[in-house]
Amino acid sequence: MFKQIYTSLATPEQSGKKIGLFRIITAIFGGLLVAYLGMTLLALLLPLEVKQSAIISIMFNTFVWAIYATWIVLSHSKLSALLKFLIPCTIFCIALYFLY
Repeated sequence: MFKQIYTSLATPEQSGKKIGLFRIITAIFGGLLVAYLGMTLLALLLPLEVKQSAIISIMFNTFVWAIYATWIVLSHSKLSALLKFLIPCTIFCIALYFLY
C-alpha cells in the first residue's frame, strides 16, 4: 500500500502542459503556510518595534508566498511538491518552538 502511494507520488507528470490539482493545492496552501511561519519567525527575530516589525513581515509574507508557490507548482512530481512544502514547514515549526 505504501509502496503504491510512494510510486504514485514519485512518478513525474507525463505532460508538462498540465500542472495538476495536487500541485496547485499544495502550492497555494503550502506556500501560504510557509510564508506565514516565515513571517512569524522574522517578526520574532527582528530587534525592532512591533510596528516596524509588522510592516516588514507583511511585505515579506506577500513576496515569499508568490515566489514559494511558484517554486512548488514547478515541481517535477507530486512527491517533490509535497517535500518542498513539508520540510520548510517542519524547520520553521521547530525554530518557532525553540524561540517562543
